Amino acid sequence: MRTDDLINLIAQDTRPPVEVSKALLLALVMGAATSCVLFFAVLGFRPDVADAIETGRFAFKFLVTLSLFSIASSLLSAMVRPGQGATARRWLLLLVPILLLGAVIVELIVTPSGLWGVRLIGSNAVHCLIVIPLLSFFPGVFLFRAMRNGAPDNPGQAGAIAALASAGIAATLYASNCPDDSPLFVAIWYSAATLAVVAIGYFAGLRFLRW
Repeated sequence: MRTDDLINLIAQDTRPPVEVSKALLLALVMGAATSCVLFFAVLGFRPDVADAIETGRFAFKFLVTLSLFSIASSLLSAMVRPGQGATARRWLLLLVPILLLGAVIVELIVTPSGLWGVRLIGSNAVHCLIVIPLLSFFPGVFLFRAMRNGAPDNPGQAGAIAALASAGIAATLYASNCPDDSPLFVAIWYSAATLAVVAIGYFAGLRFLRW
């Protein structure tokens, strides 16, 4: 869109201004709440959650998913403001795969090689690939609606970051139900599900976040 066209559209727009940061925060809260309701209505915590919570592998899953959510969420506001998307600290997203890589190396060291395949495949791989994208849907819808109040320089990247934050919410919820706690499983299957959500978010951003 040309600058003159944008100025004309702004001049013709009589709607009260929307504080984008507040809209994004509300979208995150509403999206997370909706996914929580869906999660507890259909799945809920794993039966042995009281015992699992005392183990390092179980806790590590939440370190990964909450880090992903926190970093992606912190980038949302910049991604929908003209001129700020390019300078957003997207390098912070590298911290999550680095964290995962370190955990995988430790897991390979402490686990007998004969169990590597079992730990990697787990028992719920397909379930993971289905549940995380489904639980990402409502947070994504709320975030896209809020982001339309902004003007992202790169709609595709903005959509991908919104999807990443949504996947962080979904993966955090799913981690409390998933019986597979090995970093090998998390690195492969959680990552695959998250990348699928991000790909959808990227193309949805190109379609719905253009201005």
